[in-house]
Amino acid sequence: MNRAARERVLVTGGAGFIGSHLVERLLEQDAAVTVLDDLSTGTERNLAAQISNPGLTFIRGTVLDHDLVDELVAQSSLVFHLAAAVGVRYIVEDPLGSVLTNVRGTEYVLESAHRHKRRTVLASTSEVYGRSKAVPFTEDGPRVLGPTWIHRWSYATAKSLDEHLAFAYAERGLPVSIVRFFNSYGPRIDERGYGSVIARFASQALAGQTITVHGNGQQSRSFTFVADTVDGTMLAASKPEAIGKVFNIGRAEETTILALAQRIRAMLGSRSEIEFVPYESFYPPGFQDTPRRVPDVSRAQTTLGFTAKVSLEEGLMSTLTWCRQNYAASARPR
Repeated sequence: MNRAARERVLVTGGAGFIGSHLVERLLEQDAAVTVLDDLSTGTERNLAAQISNPGLTFIRGTVLDHDLVDELVAQSSLVFHLAAAVGVRYIVEDPLGSVLTNVRGTEYVLESAHRHKRRTVLASTSEVYGRSKAVPFTEDGPRVLGPTWIHRWSYATAKSLDEHLAFAYAERGLPVSIVRFFNSYGPRIDERGYGSVIARFASQALAGQTITVHGNGQQSRSFTFVADTVDGTMLAASKPEAIGKVFNIGRAEETTILALAQRIRAMLGSRSEIEFVPYESFYPPGFQDTPRRVPDVSRAQTTLGFTAKVSLEEGLMSTLTWCRQNYAASARPR
């Protein structure tokens, strides 16, 4: 980003998986970064390497604190709003808290950004496409969600409402862009949130436990290395032509969950067995999964100049090296 040194940037959710990598990149570019995080899914360990950086200010607090959010937005010239309740299991275990965090928190951030006229990037998710069969997903394509009483869809619904709020504020003059993340992974992945499936497979394989694949393993995803995710997010913040638009940020390299499990097992040299388990053994009855999730990234390529550079093989090598160093023998992240 071609910005003056020490620009004040606010990153909500900056102690989370993607947020911490974004914070590192901003600090590398000599921004002064304020992180607001309640550590519900993030952790201060994610910022440990930067904690002594004079450009970093960490505030433990919540985006549900209206006055605090307004104060921090007012002090900043650029806002990245990543704070959210994430992780499918987290969502289904606390649907009410998740919806309130993801909707009310975003409302507060956007309201303040509009009041103070601050450039804003809203982090959204490929989950908004739901069970759509219009693959690859385009930003203006259809969204197909399941019944409202199945909590699995509350996350997609809440993030979709976040996007509606952003577009509504854009019509009132807020310079905002939206980025939809596609299955980001990399160092610092956590079974509780982003990168959960890779984190689970790695921890099980390293501990010699059975690697559990939900369903028949033929559901597919497009995994995006976190450095590429950050690249796309930064570009969305820096391009004037990105204002008022939404972008898929991902890599269109589709792989099945079974193939992913097999690849991780092989790369770790593990002898773990792979077992297919029903969704009901992990999620509440009625849980529904999405069969395919693949991005069309042509808009991001054309408007932002974004192309994901890191292949799944290369990204997994880096990620699994980190897992070896940081996962305990109990197969849980330290």
